[in-house]
Amino acid sequence: MKKLRIYVLSLIALCVFFTTSVAYAAEPLDEVKQLVKKYYYPNVSESVLNSTSIRDLTKQLDPYSVYMTKEEYKDFTNSIDMKLVGIGVTIEEHANGLKIISTIKGGPAANGGILAGDIIKEVDGKNLVGEAVQTTIGLITGKENTKVTLTIYRSKTNSTFTKTLFRKVINIPNVETEKLAGNIGYIRLNSYADNSSKEIQKAIKSMPGMKGWIFDLRSNGGGYITAAEEVIGLFPKAQVAYLFKYKDSETYYTEPIKQKIRWNAPVSITMDGNSASASEMTVASLKDQKAAKLYGQTTYGKGVMQQVFSLKDGSQLKLTTGEFMGPKNTKIQKKGITPNVKTPVGKEIEYSHRDFLKQQLKGYNKLSNINQKTAQKTITIKNSTKMNWSTMKNAKVSLLQIGGKQQSIKVQKTSKLQLKLTPNKQLKPGTKYYVVLTSKTKKSKSAYAELNITK
Repeated sequence: MKKLRIYVLSLIALCVFFTTSVAYAAEPLDEVKQLVKKYYYPNVSESVLNSTSIRDLTKQLDPYSVYMTKEEYKDFTNSIDMKLVGIGVTIEEHANGLKIISTIKGGPAANGGILAGDIIKEVDGKNLVGEAVQTTIGLITGKENTKVTLTIYRSKTNSTFTKTLFRKVINIPNVETEKLAGNIGYIRLNSYADNSSKEIQKAIKSMPGMKGWIFDLRSNGGGYITAAEEVIGLFPKAQVAYLFKYKDSETYYTEPIKQKIRWNAPVSITMDGNSASASEMTVASLKDQKAAKLYGQTTYGKGVMQQVFSLKDGSQLKLTTGEFMGPKNTKIQKKGITPNVKTPVGKEIEYSHRDFLKQQLKGYNKLSNINQKTAQKTITIKNSTKMNWSTMKNAKVSLLQIGGKQQSIKVQKTSKLQLKLTPNKQLKPGTKYYVVLTSKTKKSKSAYAELNITK
């Protein structure tokens, strides 16, 4: 295989977020045809090249090849860089319109009662069936405080209704961080933007002393390929970024772009069916090279790259020009990447965090599980043959939420050879914890118990 060293233009690997309609007046059809014939991957038929409009031509290509006006391209790049004015949703194409994957907390859609799974059938009376997501961004986005009316189908209730919302500036931090129990650092990346690797490095630096990291790529639809190369360059064990093949070519490989600050402890990655494109490039690379452990569900399955061509009239053609694979030639397109540990939807963080905490508790005695209702304010730890009372009463007691933070507690030692723990905040139903009793002497073993909170 040859090493691919140079890109003429930025390649974009994106699974889309929003949607609109395109005006095709005075379109540069001949220019588009020449580009498609020369660069489209894997190939194109003469019948497609005989199309009489750009719209007809691109409809016969793959879903990621789209013609955009200058304004639409600006909206498109803004969505990658998380600079948005709209209703606060992430979406994907659906046979009946646009399916909402998630709503952004505090955004107009979430505040208006719109739910993940809802399908937008119309925007301001415009039927969205058959419209490409990338060319419909302008219908939902727009100027701040302008209104937009959506016709929505909700499968859970088999109902169709309209909802009028006012567009707002959607402030989405591209990188989100949190310190989890047991000194496990959590970093979420929402999009592969130009400054993603710098923001991740800043986040790593802001949390010194972490014993492990959870890197969250759930619902990350991708972005710029150079950003993916930089993100992969954060992993010390990653020596190859990805394999790449374009039209009528051999298979090439690309090295990661090494970063100054790298992950300094083991990393788990969480992913789901909406992790796409550049996210899949990342997880395929890391899985093939055993550079991280993957948790979640099989990813979306977008393994093709797009190159953006600027046309003479200022419009843009985003065209699929190649396919990328994992370093071991792992196929991504239409297959996705399977995790090392499959988890239920919504439990990805909990499973990965649990494994980190279990690693820390190796050598501890495992006590019986505790099942307790949320109404019960006190947790009782009774004397155990695995841990004698003298050890218990002198132990350091910690309450670690699995998938969350360490909880503050009050510890009371009783004369009945038991400990009573009172959390400072009420524990929520459905949450799980480790009650950890760390012995202060080497003669006695430490111990832990799993605490399950029910309704």
